[in-house]
Amino acid sequence: MRKIVIKRGRQRRRLRRDPGVMLRAGVGAAALLGCVSALLPAAFVEGPVAARPIAVAPTLPPAPSFAMPGPPPPVAIAGNAALPFDSGPNPAARPFLLRASAADEIRSLECLTNAIYYEAASEGEAGQRAVAQVVLNRVRHPAYPATVCGVVYQGAMRSGPGCQFTFTCDGSLARRPSAEGWRAARRIAAAALAGSVYAPVGLATHYHADYVLPDWAPRLAKIAAVGAHIFYKWNGAAGTPGAFSQRYAGFEPPPVPQGYLLPARTEMPRGAAALIARADAAGAMLPVAAAAPPQVQVDDHLPQSRVRPEFANSGRWRADAPGAAEAPVG
Repeated sequence: MRKIVIKRGRQRRRLRRDPGVMLRAGVGAAALLGCVSALLPAAFVEGPVAARPIAVAPTLPPAPSFAMPGPPPPVAIAGNAALPFDSGPNPAARPFLLRASAADEIRSLECLTNAIYYEAASEGEAGQRAVAQVVLNRVRHPAYPATVCGVVYQGAMRSGPGCQFTFTCDGSLARRPSAEGWRAARRIAAAALAGSVYAPVGLATHYHADYVLPDWAPRLAKIAAVGAHIFYKWNGAAGTPGAFSQRYAGFEPPPVPQGYLLPARTEMPRGAAALIARADAAGAMLPVAAAAPPQVQVDDHLPQSRVRPEFANSGRWRADAPGAAEAPVG
């Protein structure tokens, strides 16, 4: 039985990895993925493509509610401990070598840095590299968007459930990151985009904090524990190297605005420092969002400052309203 456990970090964050992209392709799809993988080299440069081959569309199960309650932490911890690690092979992912336009380089670096910082700021280098690897693994898998920002912010703009990374819709982005923590996350993001691979999590596409137990965990292959997170990959052909054949599409969607900070000196793969330098140079030319005007406190007792009595119940839920039974819950 293969088990990888790395020292726990201090801060625990949860990634909502509902396998809301469960693949139900049959034997024919598995054979197709195998044929495609046989035509690809062991490592290839990631660059935008003019036209992408038609992939087998996975069947998506309904996503559970974002606020769906789970078992209390003691029960979840015990449940996670009882779930065995997968005993099969755990191959490392191929290096991801980003080759894209200047705008796509900047956006992909920004989005990956956000994911690393807000998901694993206190997990240490190992935990942060593991999160970065999951993001890039998803970029290469046909069940997910083919861009870095598309993966990180998948579902974040939907109304209701759907967020893949909880920091994108739980208010975390309202917190200003620490300069030191942001620089560290940015260095790891740049290294990952320049080909650095974190082998212990292999081809993981899902993870969660060890004090929660999502209902999808038993349906995936548990392959590693790094800090406070437990990592999983798809079972069957969808979790093999041949399935990770999707090419980087380019045309990154805009990331959530963040300030660009200078990196600290560190040893990084070739190309990582240049990527950061280009982002810094372009960042100085990016438009800065105008500050919101200060709010003025209004005296509650000023004339016309109260809701008129006939409108006091406007917007209140009514069980007898037409269509109330069909209204979504959660």
